Amino acid sequence: MSDNRIYEHFHPDEKAFVDRAWEWVERAAERHETKRTDFLDPRQAHILFTLANREPDAQVRLDGGSPLAERKRALIAPDYRQLDGEDMGIAVLDIASDDRKISELDHGDYLGALLGLGIKRDKIGDLHVSDTGCHALIAEEIGDFLVGHMKQAHRVDVSVSVRPLSELREIAVELEEQVLSVASMRLDGIASDVFRLSRTKIMAPIKAGRCRVSWKPVEDPSHPLKAGDVVSMKGFGRFKVIDVEGVSKSGRIRVRIGKFV
Repeated sequence: MSDNRIYEHFHPDEKAFVDRAWEWVERAAERHETKRTDFLDPRQAHILFTLANREPDAQVRLDGGSPLAERKRALIAPDYRQLDGEDMGIAVLDIASDDRKISELDHGDYLGALLGLGIKRDKIGDLHVSDTGCHALIAEEIGDFLVGHMKQAHRVDVSVSVRPLSELREIAVELEEQVLSVASMRLDGIASDVFRLSRTKIMAPIKAGRCRVSWKPVEDPSHPLKAGDVVSMKGFGRFKVIDVEGVSKSGRIRVRIGKFV
């Protein structure tokens, strides 16, 4: 990238993706190429749009297979191309079982089973989990492999098939809400309350680079959170800051949190 100042807007850990995304944008603008990416998280999508906005001869389209999708594939193309009818290469992997224990499986169980087969996270979109199984949005090119190799999910025997997007069984994300009374909006303080860990224990994974705030790496325990932030801590889970409801007479802040379940 010719202008190194662009890196100032992103975390150092994001440099590799920034370089890749800028190459996609440049190829679309200068070589008239069209690129379909794997699934991007919201932070990566933001980076891609930020870079594309610097190049008037390129455009980006995002699609995750459903209107509320979190993870999406992108098309980067010259600005004159019509992208609305382009195939995004997304299919539904239907994971089902006759075993009643399938109702006990959660998002992590299905994702772990897929990654355990050697599938990269980038090839998997959102997972829609119900009591009867899971509809996983996947890059269509891995469908045949999964049909042939996925036999279990967390020790439950499963059968899998690939279905069109029109058959997606979309499940709304559930948040387990709670109201916290905190001294400040510091990341470590709120995360320790949500995950019921001491401030000392929650600081270690943050400083080790295992935390993201709205999909951006954050290693500073004192990082201030705000309404709308989504915090993910590898090994612990995710929560969303739904609202900051006000300050009490004693100076404590009331914060409404939604923990992903």
